[in-house]
Amino acid sequence: MPASVRAFTDDSTDPRVRGYLHTSETPNHNALVLTHGAGSNAQAPLLIAVADAFCAAGFTVLRCDLPYRQSRSYGPPGPGDAARDRAGLKNALAAMKKITAGRIFLGGHSYGGRQSSMLCAEEPELVAGLLLLSYPLHPPRKPEQQRTQHLPDLRTPTLFVQGTRDPFGTVAELEQALKMIPGKTKLLVVEGGGHDLGFKGKAKQEELPALINSEFAKFFEPQS
Repeated sequence: MPASVRAFTDDSTDPRVRGYLHTSETPNHNALVLTHGAGSNAQAPLLIAVADAFCAAGFTVLRCDLPYRQSRSYGPPGPGDAARDRAGLKNALAAMKKITAGRIFLGGHSYGGRQSSMLCAEEPELVAGLLLLSYPLHPPRKPEQQRTQHLPDLRTPTLFVQGTRDPFGTVAELEQALKMIPGKTKLLVVEGGGHDLGFKGKAKQEELPALINSEFAKFFEPQS
């Protein structure tokens, strides 16, 4: 179990960093910055559960609110928010580098994951790897509006987690998109999961975070 969870704020940068820091009783010196989807925040139950699972495995985890969410407590990001949200993620990573000495990973649900992947496409050496939960490949019922423009530049190793009932992209569509990525990728399929990965079910609340952590550990195991 995590040793502690506390509110975390770094006002020394613009955008500032705001969220919740999970620290482990048995740290492995690695860190994960984890952020939320377009209609949510750092208190999303899925993020809390994933953060707890990673913390139990030794990670220091920062669940952070993106800058647009810090500016307003509800509603989706606007068209002009994306670049600032990516800057906020970069500041969160810099804050974590001051806290832990090991590898740093970046992850997010839906919009947060998309912005994380765009940031890493711009800066391939920024993190050791990406965790993308329910990547929003296209708007629901609009498969022609593919959000794949940056994928040919994504060289950061990436673990995708996608539900079979996600209206933002089918497993088959995502498998095609992954062929565009030159970096190492893996797809973890969640049977019956929608855009929330089926997390509203009690079984998923117990099993899914542990499964994600297990697949993540295998995918990012240091090569000897």
